[in-house]
Amino acid sequence: MGEAVRKLEPERPVIESFNPATGEKIGEVPSMSESEAVDAMRRVQAAQKKWAKTSFGERAEKVLAFRQQILDHIDELAELITKENGKTKQEAISMELMPVADLATYFAKRAEKILSRQPIKMHLLKHKRSYIHYRPRGTVLIISPWNFPFSITFGEVCMALMAGNGVAIKPASLTPLIITRGAKLFYDAGLDPDLVQVVTAPGRVASKMIETGLANYVNFTGSVETGKKVSELCGKMLIPCSMELGGKDALIACEDADLERTARGVVWGGFANAGQVCASVERVYAVGKIYEPLVKRVVELTNELRMGNPLDDKTDVGAMCDLGQLEIVDKQVKAALASGAKALTGGKRPEGKGQFYPPTVLVDVNEGMEAIYDETFGPTLPIMKVASEEEAIQRANTSRFGLNAYVFTADVAKGRRIAEQLEAGTIMINDVLYTHAAPETPWGGVKESGVGRVHSDEGLRGLCEGYHINYPVMSTGKSELFWYPYSGARYKLLRNVTRGLFSSGVGRKLNAFLGR
Repeated sequence: MGEAVRKLEPERPVIESFNPATGEKIGEVPSMSESEAVDAMRRVQAAQKKWAKTSFGERAEKVLAFRQQILDHIDELAELITKENGKTKQEAISMELMPVADLATYFAKRAEKILSRQPIKMHLLKHKRSYIHYRPRGTVLIISPWNFPFSITFGEVCMALMAGNGVAIKPASLTPLIITRGAKLFYDAGLDPDLVQVVTAPGRVASKMIETGLANYVNFTGSVETGKKVSELCGKMLIPCSMELGGKDALIACEDADLERTARGVVWGGFANAGQVCASVERVYAVGKIYEPLVKRVVELTNELRMGNPLDDKTDVGAMCDLGQLEIVDKQVKAALASGAKALTGGKRPEGKGQFYPPTVLVDVNEGMEAIYDETFGPTLPIMKVASEEEAIQRANTSRFGLNAYVFTADVAKGRRIAEQLEAGTIMINDVLYTHAAPETPWGGVKESGVGRVHSDEGLRGLCEGYHINYPVMSTGKSELFWYPYSGARYKLLRNVTRGLFSSGVGRKLNAFLGR
């Protein structure tokens, strides 16, 4: 009888995780319902009220214990990231684990100072003082991507916790195992499990999590189309949010750039993590005479790259995590080749098991090709020749995206002048990619690359509500100049004060005295 009852019970739906390099199933997690997701949000909300009352020292203790958990399990974590995401083990360390360990350290040591009262100097009302007082927002909902599942997710978790928030994580369905494992690191570090909840569920459940009104802040990383929908929901609920929505990042190689460094920067910037980086070099504008030697050296370096099993220590380029994204890359390259482009390396999806695409250098491309105007998010590297730096700037800025941009030149001052004309959230000179791993620098884009900034002092304060406090430093009696009752005499006084403050002569002297 008992056996019959078990057979009648419906099976719990699950989300399965597969190794993109081999196709083998490596695990599964429950596919949670909307009601379970809401319950998780409520647990976070309740736990956060207590957490908000803890000192910065207590918060830092838990975050640093989480960091120690990373170090204690670093090989296991690197292997899991590699198996589930497809990036190489070296990239699992350098792009996922090391950046989070550094970020945890940085904000554990500095959050108290960053979130201390920020004084505001009063330029006119010298008898008053103002400051900004920061308090945690409450529940932060992190909708995380599959390309950097550990670093993007848990960097934001560390910052949210240091700001006094609780966290609900809705991971990408392609990479749930590393997220659930990362959350357990926090639990093993002694954090209240209710304070960091992982909701493994279909994407539509994220909408329900926002619509409940239980989230006080939403951090989203993903596609433009999905980001717009999430942003619209947040707007309807008046929930503040940050959106990082990808890029089509341009690199300008000036004629005076160091050839070897530029070529190596282009190759790593274009093919790291199999090109699945929002800040990947996706367009190269080579100025004048550097074009031909740069193409030649890039091709040589690309041909040296070893693609294959990402668990092999000698592999340079691993598998692509998302089969659908692999098909987009293949489609874009085929379309470019059909329109006259040439593939000097790669250019064709290999046969056999695994979601691999070879590093592909494209030339004879133009802005009318999808491979140039739309995000590729894969291991392709289009290189174009331009006549001048001005042309390179103009063409770089034609994109609807604006996340990162890069300038390579022997003249750093010139590089800065070029950088200041580029429309991107971050512009790097003579280097690529790494600033997302620098916790003190802001990260975010312009145009369709998103809104808001994460990391940096600005990002930490964004995870708080800033309250403006204004108070007197001296008594002005029973009333103020602007209060009732109004009168003709009061009008004349205000008129004369206004004229005196904002006109020439006496006004200039008075303004100088006031420090205005």
